[in-house]
Amino acid sequence: MAAKSQTKASTKGKKASKSTGRKSSASKTGISTRTAGKSLVIVESPAKARTVGQMLGSKYVVAASQGHVRDLPKSKIGVDVDNEFQPSYVIMRDKRAILNDLIKAGDQASTIYLATDPDREGEAISWHLQAAAQWDQRADPPKRVIFHEITKQAVEEAFKHPREIDMELVNAQQARRILDRLVGYQISPLLWRRVQRGTSAGRVQSVSLRMVVDREREIQSFVPVESWTLEAQLHKEPGKAANADTFTAVLHSTKGQRGRLVISKEEEARSYQAELKDAGYIVADVKKREVRQRPTAPFTTSTMQQEAGRKLSRRFTAQHTMAVAQQLYEGLPLGDGKSEGLITYMRTDSVQVTPAAVSEARSYIVETYGKEYVPEKPRLFKTKAKAAQEAHEAIRPTSIRRTPDSLRPYLSREQLDLYRLVWSRMLASQMSDARSQATTVDIEAACRGSSKVYIFRATGSVLIFPGFRALYMESRDDGEEEGGRQALPEIAAKDNLACTKLDALQHFTQPPPRYTEATLIKAMEEKGIGRPSTYAPTVGTLLGRHYVDKEQNRLVPTTLGTTITDLMVQFFSDVMDLDFTAKMEEGLDEVSRGEREWVPMLQEFYGPFQQALEIAEESMPRTKVEEETDEVCEKCGRPMVIKTGRFGRFLACTGTRDECGATKNIVKRTGASCPKPDCDGELIERRARKTGRTFFGCSKWPDCDFLTNGRPVPTPCPECNGLMVQQGRSNAACTNCAWKQPLEEQSEDQSEELVPVGD
Repeated sequence: MAAKSQTKASTKGKKASKSTGRKSSASKTGISTRTAGKSLVIVESPAKARTVGQMLGSKYVVAASQGHVRDLPKSKIGVDVDNEFQPSYVIMRDKRAILNDLIKAGDQASTIYLATDPDREGEAISWHLQAAAQWDQRADPPKRVIFHEITKQAVEEAFKHPREIDMELVNAQQARRILDRLVGYQISPLLWRRVQRGTSAGRVQSVSLRMVVDREREIQSFVPVESWTLEAQLHKEPGKAANADTFTAVLHSTKGQRGRLVISKEEEARSYQAELKDAGYIVADVKKREVRQRPTAPFTTSTMQQEAGRKLSRRFTAQHTMAVAQQLYEGLPLGDGKSEGLITYMRTDSVQVTPAAVSEARSYIVETYGKEYVPEKPRLFKTKAKAAQEAHEAIRPTSIRRTPDSLRPYLSREQLDLYRLVWSRMLASQMSDARSQATTVDIEAACRGSSKVYIFRATGSVLIFPGFRALYMESRDDGEEEGGRQALPEIAAKDNLACTKLDALQHFTQPPPRYTEATLIKAMEEKGIGRPSTYAPTVGTLLGRHYVDKEQNRLVPTTLGTTITDLMVQFFSDVMDLDFTAKMEEGLDEVSRGEREWVPMLQEFYGPFQQALEIAEESMPRTKVEEETDEVCEKCGRPMVIKTGRFGRFLACTGTRDECGATKNIVKRTGASCPKPDCDGELIERRARKTGRTFFGCSKWPDCDFLTNGRPVPTPCPECNGLMVQQGRSNAACTNCAWKQPLEEQSEDQSEELVPVGD
């Protein structure tokens, strides 16, 4: 079987593993090789190793592989497509010392446990370790242990039930890795030659980019449709002044006629407004009904990334959210010197929770809020994802009794913010429904001197019982309607009303909103594009490669991103087809469950792909990615254009290198002045070359070295004249004193203006 054939390391993989040698002494890796008579446990990260080591005690030595130790080579494709897609794995250069020490420790250990993460990637890391170290040839091969939370109880229980490496999960990971290599390593060089150096394509990356480009084109081609409404400000007790009982009702229909009244032109609206000028208003009907709202499920990877992006600061990008979640999962010191994992595994698409965790949450709710806040039966949730990967749990606290306030002394602000989000979401998921009374009031407006009667409608909602909303409420994305929430006075049928104001209001339909990181990840999950482990890296790649930019936290495709998308759609239609990509993900899931062989699946993909590649090699045109500007080169007077390079967009002279070759950086202005004394520079947006992370620095650099991570606000602090930076979504805070104030809306033109700053 194909699965069995992959348990053998390739020839090069074996040579590489032998070349590491068995005589390496303990080195700078920090791995203890004194394992005689002890068990060796291997995890991925040093932080996880520290936490697990404290729990297992002195009979175990816990070491970190720091991720994969073996992978496909960087210098070539590394896949033999003519030999059942046999991969040629090599030892990664920066992991040779680590592997040396792991081999030495393993040779002396009585037992080896592979305790990498509980997903396909973790399973593959364990398999690669075993193959690279040739531990599968031991009389007592390594044992695989998995735990979804790093608590003493969970870890000890996992070690009571070790198993063998699951080759179905490994083969699913191998198939994904090979698929991505076939696409990336064969299309990317073509794009380098035909578009520009540094461009790339990816199986999930390119489809996600297409989603952003398609959305932008929807927005650009959108034609607004005009409509009008008539809104009446009404109150009880005609003849008296308006009071707190004033409410709004909207013209809905004509009495005796079916269907809602549609007003498309201003002339119609003004006609109705004139006709209803002196109308008499009387309540025709009042309908009340109770509306229940259920809490949302505990977090999956994607919903956590979405909600962190909505509720927390702008720093909580998808990648940053996962980095902080990793810290909470791997464990942090809690005052007694010991570390413990605070949340369960953070790469999951499951919403299931263990009965013990549910029971603990329900008990805590009763103690804290009262019995009425707990439903009669525990809540069960079903996964909405197209194909949930493995039988993981949702992301939840390892103990609901470890409240955010109790952890405040031990966590950083970002760790505490994300933990509070996870904790609140889990607890709220087991609380009672919120109950509201929804009221609909139909009001007859009789025109004076006419038999015509119009119907106005008012809707309102009053919260009767908060239920889960006493603790947590999920945020909404752009374009999602909250619904009418006005409080209506106590009114009954036949009550007379007075109209204090009748407004004709113009409306236009709105284009679909641009994606944010959160809404793009949500769309990827809904369409079955990618998996929990790939959402954040995919979005990070789109930003890092400058295929999309962020404007007011929205993703906007660059000219480079649009050009690459158009070429990819033209020449690689299958790779860029959303349904095709989703089916590939389903195929990988089938491999992980043992329902499908991975080699035939790759063969099915590769035949058409190779044909498309041959056509693209012959026919893909050479394309210059340039944007015209009004800038003129200071050196030679030629026009300058905007190009995209490794570190983003820049201005370049249209003359050749021999003629001129001048360039200038392009940055985004913030409108804020540099706060350093005697500096007349302004703060501009910059991006770190190594990490791609955004920060803000003085335009006079290197003469002025001021920088800040917070997004500057144009207006200085009214208290001390210090620099104000954005804090959260709606506030601004001074960096010099304690002053805070609501954030003023910043115009898009101002925040996104491009200016040259030096050569």
